[in-house]
Amino acid sequence: MSEIRASSVTPGTPQPTSPTGAAEREFTVKERSQFQQAVRRFLRHRLAVASLVVFILIVLLAFVGPLLWKYTYTDITPDNSQPPSLAHPFGTDSLGHDGFAQVLRGLQQSVKVALCIALVASTLGVVWGGISGYYKGLADSVLMRFADLVLTIPAIALAAALGSTGGGTWWMIALILGGLSAPLVARAVRGVVLSLREQEFVEAARALGASDTRIILRHLVPNAFAVVIVYATLLVASGILAETALSYIGFGVHSPDTSLGLLISQAQSAVQTRPWLFYFPGLFIILIALTVNFIGDGLRDALDPRQTRQRR
Repeated sequence: MSEIRASSVTPGTPQPTSPTGAAEREFTVKERSQFQQAVRRFLRHRLAVASLVVFILIVLLAFVGPLLWKYTYTDITPDNSQPPSLAHPFGTDSLGHDGFAQVLRGLQQSVKVALCIALVASTLGVVWGGISGYYKGLADSVLMRFADLVLTIPAIALAAALGSTGGGTWWMIALILGGLSAPLVARAVRGVVLSLREQEFVEAARALGASDTRIILRHLVPNAFAVVIVYATLLVASGILAETALSYIGFGVHSPDTSLGLLISQAQSAVQTRPWLFYFPGLFIILIALTVNFIGDGLRDALDPRQTRQRR
């Protein structure tokens, strides 16, 4: 009987494929790079993705909005102390300045200050922490003790004292606050460099004759980018709040220019009669601080070095 069954199969006839065999042929192993995995993990963080979209829209509004709006922040209209309307979405002040135009200008200045603070602090912190962690010994002790000293200085007070001598320009405020924030980044980068300086790839670079500068910049610092990016996002949030505080107490951006903090300071006496002058700038400050913090949370989760390489 078995012979009859065997002979009933015609040679060359395609055999039915089992589901398991089809799955084995269709299954392919694709290894994602660390960057692809980080992007994938970040996109899963819905709150961070939504915050990134909102923050991009705010930045576009700050820099593109003034070019498209019919008023500038210095224009004086005949509509004095008008509440929000179609002609003036954010109302007007007692002199007739358009509130929306002033908020756009203040938003632009505040965003520039916050981004520059993050850039200055990250750049100085990477160099500072990279040198300290790589050389260790006396250099590490001196640099870290200086970092501890800087961190004990009240940033707002020093920025107010030094910023007032610079005429209240936004770049002066950004440089001062960025320099005072650099030790935070430096300490984080130092920790990463200390954990990597004895690794095999660093020893191989030394054996091949690579200089210390090349090892720091090409091999150690790139591995600290994840930490730096997270700190940079958090510095944007803290920078916007620091600039707001300085402008509120009169040591930040000065008139005739404006910022969100200065707008709030000028509107505090009219919060009962013209509340729109106070609440709209405050709303944007809250939005920037919240969105940037959520973006930082998403980046921290996506760039977590403890995540292992996965196959999908």
